[in-house]
Amino acid sequence: MKVNIQSVKFDADKRLIEFVENKMDKLDRFAERATGADVILKLDKDHDKGNKVATITIHIPGDDLVAEDRAKSFEEAVDNAIDALKRQIEKAKAK
Repeated sequence: MKVNIQSVKFDADKRLIEFVENKMDKLDRFAERATGADVILKLDKDHDKGNKVATITIHIPGDDLVAEDRAKSFEEAVDNAIDALKRQIEKAKAK
């Protein structure tokens, strides 16, 4: 699965990009039919809920799955978004 990673309003360091790629590789096992994914990491102004936002879109023929999470760190936001995508994939398989 081809993964596009974008960082908005900041430059993602190499460690963060490797973290996201590693997590997406693990998610690839769940979504066999996925053709690609987009990961958008951005900074927000809401410091109370967490100002790091991760939006992950997985492209599956006939459907796109999207999950977004907000946390105090990008790692936590990516983890939570991937967990939500795993649940969506399981639901899609059950249909």
